[in-house]
Amino acid sequence: MGWFTVAGYGIGALLAGLAGWKKVRHDAKIHGPEKWLWVAVAALMAFLCVNKQLDLQSLLTEIGRVIFRHEGWYERRREFQRLFVVGAIVGTGLFAVWFTRRFRAFWTGHKLLMGGVLFLLTFIVVRAISFHHFDEFIGTEVLGVRPNWALELMGILLVSVAAVRQCVGRKT
Repeated sequence: MGWFTVAGYGIGALLAGLAGWKKVRHDAKIHGPEKWLWVAVAALMAFLCVNKQLDLQSLLTEIGRVIFRHEGWYERRREFQRLFVVGAIVGTGLFAVWFTRRFRAFWTGHKLLMGGVLFLLTFIVVRAISFHHFDEFIGTEVLGVRPNWALELMGILLVSVAAVRQCVGRKT
């Protein structure tokens, strides 16, 4: 499933990049940062593709463990984990509210893309807070599908479909 997901992110990044290229080249009436949102989505998808392949979050977690053991904080790690979880949820929520308000006109016309990005952001937050107890939930299978696969793959699919629709000139 990992390789399939990496390929999905790669294809999604290419499609979003094509949609962005089309938007930048052919949509003269849109100016400013809104014109570059497809390019930002393509960059996000490309980063998530690389991250999926290299498992950068596990590296970051292991570096954190080494630092916590070295500094003598490891026994109190649950307190720091709670603070991290609350910070991740609050930070993501505040960013999502600001971002959707700032680019409201774009998101209003690109609901499919917004759904895909929200699925991916939800997946990222879930993975970021997936300490041992939560890992048990996302590791369970329902009808052969794990919840984290469903979130991640649904987000990739929605972004990719939105990008294809943008490329062919349909509302996304």
